[in-house]
Amino acid sequence: MDSYQIVETARRTGKIEKGTNEVTKSVERGQAKLVVIADDVNPKEITQHLPILCKEKGILCVVVDSKKKLGISAGLNVGTSAVAITNAGDAAAEIDSLSQDGKKKAAKK
Repeated sequence: MDSYQIVETARRTGKIEKGTNEVTKSVERGQAKLVVIADDVNPKEITQHLPILCKEKGILCVVVDSKKKLGISAGLNVGTSAVAITNAGDAAAEIDSLSQDGKKKAAKK
């Protein structure tokens, strides 16, 4: 399951936050389980702080290619720069799998 599908599943069965401001608040409060950031945001400074903040808080952060696709996955008619999953719902197993893959990659470095 890719990141877009995880966001869509969490939207239907759990709870997500959309937009840079809401995502930032969710990460700072420690509520986010997964943060998904669009790579095609312009200017980059809009989302530049999120990976650093996620690393400080120990929250998994994933970058996807398209803000339009991310917006559609989040149930919006427009693009969104970032999404935070605060209640995974049925996507919990997939988020755990992503987290384990990330830990394995970090261990190899």
